[in-house]
Amino acid sequence: MNVSEGLQRIRERLLDNGARRETVALVDAIAKRAALPAAQQASAQSLLQLARMLQRSPVATNNIDVYNDLLRLEEDLEAAGAAYRERMAAEERIADAAAREASDPKSRQYYKQQKEKKRGA
Repeated sequence: MNVSEGLQRIRERLLDNGARRETVALVDAIAKRAALPAAQQASAQSLLQLARMLQRSPVATNNIDVYNDLLRLEEDLEAAGAAYRERMAAEERIADAAAREASDPKSRQYYKQQKEKKRGA
């Protein structure tokens, strides 16, 4: 993910959470530096990684309110990630069960019932 895009999404989430002006100003300042030509190629693995980097900034370490806003954002991102992983695991279990059911050998009784259905139809 491009850092500039990630910071923009973080800014939106912070505004949705009702973050303080100082927190949004921090994100804006970092986004301004990320928009410079030398930093255009910067990338991050996730929004969570960016949020943790912001928490380690001097502004966040010197201002507990900014740190708390970023901590709340980190918790939201972790919860969203956990919900996504649970949803993907549930879908995988359903797909595995369907594949197992399709590959299970059918009983002789099953094939007899299928044959009778064709005759009756």
